[in-house]
Amino acid sequence: MTTHTLIIVEAGVNHNGDIRLAKQMIDVAAEAGADLVKFQTFKAERLVTRTARKAGYQSQTTNSEESQYDMLRCLELTPEMHKELISYCATRHIGFFSTGFDIESIDLLVSLGQDRFKIPSGEITNLPYLRHIGRLGKCVILSTGMATLGDIEAAITALEQAGTPRANITVLHCTTEYPTPMNDVNLRAMQSIHAAFGVAVGYSDHTPGIEVAIAAVAMGASIIEKHFTLDRNFPGPDHKASLEPAELKAMVTAIRNIEVALGDGIKRLTPSEAGNRPVARKSLVASRPIKSGELFSIENIAAKRPGTGISPMRWDEVIGRPSPRDFGADELIEL
Repeated sequence: MTTHTLIIVEAGVNHNGDIRLAKQMIDVAAEAGADLVKFQTFKAERLVTRTARKAGYQSQTTNSEESQYDMLRCLELTPEMHKELISYCATRHIGFFSTGFDIESIDLLVSLGQDRFKIPSGEITNLPYLRHIGRLGKCVILSTGMATLGDIEAAITALEQAGTPRANITVLHCTTEYPTPMNDVNLRAMQSIHAAFGVAVGYSDHTPGIEVAIAAVAMGASIIEKHFTLDRNFPGPDHKASLEPAELKAMVTAIRNIEVALGDGIKRLTPSEAGNRPVARKSLVASRPIKSGELFSIENIAAKRPGTGISPMRWDEVIGRPSPRDFGADELIEL
């Protein structure tokens, strides 16, 4: 039975506050075959102080003189915009999803019918926020950039104590750097998280390209999250570290192929190779003419293709037995 990886493609704030751009991103996500297209729900005044500085990658991709507050204020989605995007997603047959960055934003998403909640890496140590989400008892996706196993354990405990069972929690391994250098990925940490906490795991990918996300699926990720953009040259904090449409489609296609290729783990003769077995395997044959009654020996039999006769694995059974009839050179041995 083929597993299905939940592919969340993150529009994030790459709509630049423009509802038309957001809808174009939904089109791209739907055409790529993703399961969910994810946005971000926040109010700048609840998220950052007016003097909070930007991350290094944000300063490199936006006006360095602008505060994080001013940058984020231009990227907010209003409740009306949320409703419009949810409706548009329905017409494109793709799920709408959003990360709420504060308690009021979570409540907005609840009122809009969202039934799973994403905890971003920056909120993994926000205890009131964790408890608020935990009380909902819904499915939770917990991102773990910048986190230790201790941070993850504390967050899971807070969610469980608030009312969300561990079975409802999927933990995403993540590195909070845009783009993430390959030597910081540490993809095996995803498996360490699963071993430590017995939770479903996935991977939130900030690396350039698509290969790490594909590898994560092969290693057991049940969820993949990846940022995308219409154009990496657009202004804004996250465009440079995002996939463009053709890359996004290639990633989704590759993940779906990997899901099929993983199979069920049972080693067996497959339908596609069945016809090749008699061609590629060998049988016992006469290496030279053999007379009836002559004993089979290493001098008169050999293993050669095709594999339609006696298997060479029966070599010891055949050696020393009398030939039941005459055999010509290369003729399949019969007993």
